[in-house]
Amino acid sequence: SSSSAESLDRLYPAVGSTKPPRKRTTSQCKSEPPLLRTSKRTIYTAGRPPWYNEHGTQSKEAFVIGLGGGSASGKTTVATMIIEALDVPWVVLLSMDSFYKVLTKQQQEQAASNDFNFDHPDAFDFDLIIATLKKLKQGKSVKIPIYDFTTHSRKKEWKTLYGANVIIFEGIMAFADKELLKLLDLKIFVDTDSDIRLVRRLRRDISERGRDIEGVIKQYNKFVKPAFDQYIQPTMRLADIVVPRGSGNTVAIDLIVQHVHSQLEEVRAAWAALASAHQCHPLPQTLSVLKSTPQVRGMHTIIRNKETSRDEFIFYSKRLMRLLIEHALSLLPFQSCTVQTPQGHDYEGRTYSGKQITGVSILRAGETMEPALRAVCKDVRIGTILIQTNCNTGEPELHYLRLPKDISEDHVILMDCTVSTGAAAMMAVRVLLDHDVPEDKIFLLSLLMAEMGVHSVAYAFPRVKIITTAVDKKVNDLFRIIPGIGNFGDRYFGTDAPPDWSDDEDALST
Repeated sequence: SSSSAESLDRLYPAVGSTKPPRKRTTSQCKSEPPLLRTSKRTIYTAGRPPWYNEHGTQSKEAFVIGLGGGSASGKTTVATMIIEALDVPWVVLLSMDSFYKVLTKQQQEQAASNDFNFDHPDAFDFDLIIATLKKLKQGKSVKIPIYDFTTHSRKKEWKTLYGANVIIFEGIMAFADKELLKLLDLKIFVDTDSDIRLVRRLRRDISERGRDIEGVIKQYNKFVKPAFDQYIQPTMRLADIVVPRGSGNTVAIDLIVQHVHSQLEEVRAAWAALASAHQCHPLPQTLSVLKSTPQVRGMHTIIRNKETSRDEFIFYSKRLMRLLIEHALSLLPFQSCTVQTPQGHDYEGRTYSGKQITGVSILRAGETMEPALRAVCKDVRIGTILIQTNCNTGEPELHYLRLPKDISEDHVILMDCTVSTGAAAMMAVRVLLDHDVPEDKIFLLSLLMAEMGVHSVAYAFPRVKIITTAVDKKVNDLFRIIPGIGNFGDRYFGTDAPPDWSDDEDALST
């Protein structure tokens, strides 16, 4: 039949074809919890690695591993072992099981009586799989459907994932589409004996999916085994590596890990190269510095003084924040309007011409600027981003994200108190762009910035407006701003600075 011909055609990749243009994506969902908690550490899946070159674009796409094999062959276990052995901070494990098509009423009835073939290529939404992997590979955010195997339907909830250092895509039909194959950098087939797979499937479907033993065996004989022989086993020839015995083959897994590590070496210092780009150039036109009046200079003198008490530090920091916010609001687009005074006369005034203003603070220091924004913007919406630095790689990493809905239509005030290299500020800007906020509607506000950070942000995102109360010229080898202000968060909240403190919150959080 034509359906069978199309299904078989998926097995053979086209030669010389070009990839379709990639599209933008948006995400407005709560953050997902960590994917794995191993004996050694926690592996996050909702974060974003800082793979951006001096142009603000991703310097290298994520490395995608495809894991194919029969049902219950141990693909997820192999994937977990690879993730643990890789020891990279950001990994996404994407299961093909999330992408079953939405069933019709008739198909729902068939599924309830174990008469629907879930092991056929037509059961999967390959278009959605391909679109999702393309976006993840670019580091974009994506929405992943959640499939309920008890009711054979997609749940109303969905989860959000970001691209990562490594993406592992696993499923029985992982190699069963020629467009999908183009996205896989490494293809692994997990080859496990059929008897073992049957026993595992019986245990899983009965204990986890509420099936009875007769139904599981009926489905296995009618659909699972024939599908494996017709659609899955033939894809073994497309694999780069075949892993016999699955998770028991530690030698094969070690070789896979070594290969992936060699592919990731180029990424390690991507953001560090950006930090040194375009230094000694004139400050960009997108930078606006609050006028250094005697009052502003006096407040800087107080908050920069290491002898200043915490109460005075907070008081004068808040005053500076208020002035900074009001200066930033003066740069928003305004249009002329006419109002009538109580005396009955017309007054030619100005009014904000945008839709709404949203504040986004980079935790934790950026949170201190929220009261000043709320004081001058009625009903302003607030979002938060938590970015911290990986102590081993020196790279900033996104750990938490909460943004208001429909933020793409707003002018966004992105707040942090100090910016030295600009690494985390660029990551935060990139996240906003992923949520379709136009670049020219992003205002980065900071009490103090280093020239290095100004140049880095401006060069990566030339339409982002950068607003601060002062710019210091130097950053030392530890990325501390010189002369600087100290660790703002520790001084404001009264916490002790760690021995290797940085001017940026949480050691390079801006």
